[in-house]
Amino acid sequence: MTTEVIKINPLSFGSSELEAAAEIIRSGGLVIFPTETVYGIGADATSSECARKIYAAKGRPSDNPLIIHIADPRDAEKYAVTSPLYVRLAEQFMPGPITVIMPKKDIIPFTVTGGLDSVAVRCPSHPIAHELIRLSGVPVAAPSANISGRPSATGAEYAIADFDGRADMIIDGGESDFGLESTIVKITGDDSLLLLRPGAVTRDALLCVCERVDISDTVTRMLKENERPVCPGMKYRHYAPSKPLVLVEGTPEDRIRFFREKQRTENAVIICYDEQKELLLPGSVISTGREDDLLSQGHEIFRALRVCDSLPGDIIYANLPGTEGFGLALYNRLIRAAAHTVVRAEKT
Repeated sequence: MTTEVIKINPLSFGSSELEAAAEIIRSGGLVIFPTETVYGIGADATSSECARKIYAAKGRPSDNPLIIHIADPRDAEKYAVTSPLYVRLAEQFMPGPITVIMPKKDIIPFTVTGGLDSVAVRCPSHPIAHELIRLSGVPVAAPSANISGRPSATGAEYAIADFDGRADMIIDGGESDFGLESTIVKITGDDSLLLLRPGAVTRDALLCVCERVDISDTVTRMLKENERPVCPGMKYRHYAPSKPLVLVEGTPEDRIRFFREKQRTENAVIICYDEQKELLLPGSVISTGREDDLLSQGHEIFRALRVCDSLPGDIIYANLPGTEGFGLALYNRLIRAAAHTVVRAEKT
């Protein structure tokens, strides 16, 4: 397959620039496009064959559900059994980085939902994504544009590296705003939600819309053997670089001491905070922002994991994030990228 790459300015473009991409989707092809979270690889969500193309291109297990993307939150009624709580969520957070799981309608095939009778629905706010879906005239199934298990693509260069020859078109729309995938929630009652994947829409924000928001234990634990994922990103090792990743907890002083020791004794790459970098030895060190700037860390972490693969080194060490607010999203991604490998830095 020959992959066409087109560059579009998300702040200034015309609908005509996306017509060719929309026609590819209508014709059953694959288009990679930017969203405000990460890049997605999209195809017609009403087609079983298109879903199979996505799974094949990504090397993704077919039991891992796909998210369908719509141009208008009201379009969800065509594909899912909505509720008053969905309407409140849509009014507050859509278009935006949130995905809502609801009972599916027959128009969405089971190949898209991983065999589940529910469907995950999202309305992206990115102008290119929004207009592409609108022009296509169909819901667009679009998981993150990365080979399955690898760090998600937050810029076109990473999507091109993974999918040149695997997709019909890649739209280069610059860097994604958030850098982490959308929050995923499942409606469990008239006024209750289950948080399945944390993201930019935090639990505290959700509590402004509904009375109860439970956090699934799968956000922080490994899936059991043969346990079926009910949403994307739940596999025990996900978002992972090719090098082993180890997360480090402990006091600030102990973590600096630990990182410096690993720099001296191992061929290590360190992912750190800005204020830590000046205290570490020169070498393969990547900063993702200040420790208190969680949004910067979210924006930078997948890029950092990909850069690590291009640096000399046999192993990657990074800070274990906290689990408050947006930190839970960072924790969730990194704990899976590290296959739940965590060590404690202690004084020796």
